[in-house]
Amino acid sequence: MTMQDKVEAVFRRHDELEQMLASSEIASDPSKMEKLGREYNSIHKNIPVFKKYMEVVQSIEDATQLLNNESDEELLELAQEELRTNEELLPELEQQVKRLLVPRDPKDLKNAIIEIRAGTGGTEAGIFGADLYRMYTHFIEQRNWSYEILSSSYGDLGAIKEIIFLVKGENAYGTLKYESGVHRVQRVPLTEAQGRIHTSAASVAVFPEADEFEIDINPNELRIDLYCSSGPGGQSVNTTYSAVRIVHIPTGITVTCQDEKSQLKNKAKALKVLQTRLYEKKLAEIEAEESAARKSMVSTGDRSAKIRTYNFPQNRVTDHRINLTLYSLDKIIDGDLQELIDSLSIAELNERIQQSGI
Repeated sequence: MTMQDKVEAVFRRHDELEQMLASSEIASDPSKMEKLGREYNSIHKNIPVFKKYMEVVQSIEDATQLLNNESDEELLELAQEELRTNEELLPELEQQVKRLLVPRDPKDLKNAIIEIRAGTGGTEAGIFGADLYRMYTHFIEQRNWSYEILSSSYGDLGAIKEIIFLVKGENAYGTLKYESGVHRVQRVPLTEAQGRIHTSAASVAVFPEADEFEIDINPNELRIDLYCSSGPGGQSVNTTYSAVRIVHIPTGITVTCQDEKSQLKNKAKALKVLQTRLYEKKLAEIEAEESAARKSMVSTGDRSAKIRTYNFPQNRVTDHRINLTLYSLDKIIDGDLQELIDSLSIAELNERIQQSGI
């Protein structure tokens, strides 16, 4: 299949999605409407590039044919000028189209669920976890996305033991998936009296949000426990049984939520997290079977692997997967993640181009 054939296939899929989204059947199903809408938007924004490419290819063909069959000097001169102009445009357009034609992971279009947990380093690790949480929320706000905390647990000095939050936005998972892994910090902690530099860590896990129709949870396979919410240090913060713990009996996956005062809201949030974890488990099983064909250090590496170091004394951030070092930690920790994410995205794209053979 030529590149033009592949572009034509994109046009056909674009038209097909347009018709589906206009149908009453899809309009009455919000889940399918959202899923198809995400796919349509991801294709629609690239249509101008595809159209320009096809126009340039057609113009080259027309000018070449004219040069082979025309004798009029004036027309030949115009055809040669048009051919020269379009042949100069074609290489860059071809590269753009190649990048856009690389098979995208459908999960990239989904919303994302991020889990941050304190690792080695005691209270300082939790403080660093809180810094990472602020970094991500600032980045989310800069992109005009939204987020919602699903579950959280705090320690002393604002340290985060664990926080889970949902990020809603176009291509949220595709953008944030590179953040999965262990993040290491080197700095003088607030808890250090002697001014010595310590190394601590926090883990970040990013999952695609599961659509409702993708994971069906059987209520009979759940054990739901209710208890009083607790704050830092374990003290009770209310006297009602609003906190919820859900255990999925077949897998043993346990989810707790106590952030809301309402038991129903906590249950709904806990179910959302459980649904996503079951979805992630399902994806992990599929990817394990395909691991021989798909090994990417950038986006599918081991989540227990150290991916990035934040060195505060040197104002340095190093991403170990692509050996990228930036001396702008102050901006990055304040949410300016775009250069890091763009570099990781390009590295993954190059891997995909090689694998696809485009």
